[in-house]
Amino acid sequence: MTPPHEQVAQAAALLGGPAQRDVPLGPLTTYRVGGAATLFVEASSLDDLWRVAEAVAATALPTLVVGKGSNLLVADAGFPGVAVMLGPAFAEIAVDGTRVEAGGAVALPVAARRTVRAGLTGFEWAVGVPGSIGGAVRMNAGGHGSDMAASLIEARVVDLTRPRSDAVVPVAQLDLGYRRSAVAPHHVVVMAALGLRRGDRPAGEREIAEIVAWRRANQPGGQNAGSVFTNPPDDSAGRLIESAGCKGLRLGSAEVSQKHANFFQADPGGSADDVRALMEMVRRRVRDHSGVDLRPETRLVGFDNPQPRPEPRVEVES
Repeated sequence: MTPPHEQVAQAAALLGGPAQRDVPLGPLTTYRVGGAATLFVEASSLDDLWRVAEAVAATALPTLVVGKGSNLLVADAGFPGVAVMLGPAFAEIAVDGTRVEAGGAVALPVAARRTVRAGLTGFEWAVGVPGSIGGAVRMNAGGHGSDMAASLIEARVVDLTRPRSDAVVPVAQLDLGYRRSAVAPHHVVVMAALGLRRGDRPAGEREIAEIVAWRRANQPGGQNAGSVFTNPPDDSAGRLIESAGCKGLRLGSAEVSQKHANFFQADPGGSADDVRALMEMVRRRVRDHSGVDLRPETRLVGFDNPQPRPEPRVEVES
């Protein structure tokens, strides 16, 4: 639903220079399809984020944190609110012994390689995940037998619904579980502190090379957002999708990958709504075939019936 012009004009005025109108979000996601954000801000500082919070408080516009867009599907109709992306100022990494502080905009593969070069181990798994540190905290991203919960110490979080909110939240309060956390959609993770271990750099570099080779051999490239559904307990979403006869299934400009059934491909110039419709079709077929109701891992934005999410439990003090 398009927000009233007065709300948008007021928010744009409060945001000032950093705000842009009608910015396409598809190119900022790994699906590379989808519509535009009514307003878009690339934050270069905490002040920029606080201005977003002030604009949201004054206008009640919804917010969207984009990150690297590697787990995001935006409807063709776009997002009727303020989309926020962290700029290069939030892409710094600092290593102090075995403690690593990474900005929310740091790409996971960059963090993986940087920590190995520093002679640390425990974050090699992240080299194959094309997301950001902030997004990884929010969904407790993982792979190859590990996840963020294994090394996260604390995260610095800004609440876009509360002006000038900023808090360092210990991991115990983040409630990390399988592909979930208490970090809400209106929270921005601007920094994460990791506790790693001393390691052997050549061994770490070999492990990174093995992970990259495995990913290339077993997962498709192109326009996708990785795993579409989370794995149910003691099973694999990909196996269930393939067993239901959905591997290679096509709907419009979207297709279930022939290489990995839990990866959905979007055609260049395709439709996000086709991807969403394919997700629902596959989910129904798997439910009819095996009785398992798959849970989406992909975050759906701007659709009429977005996926339900738990109430946030992280409190960020002003």
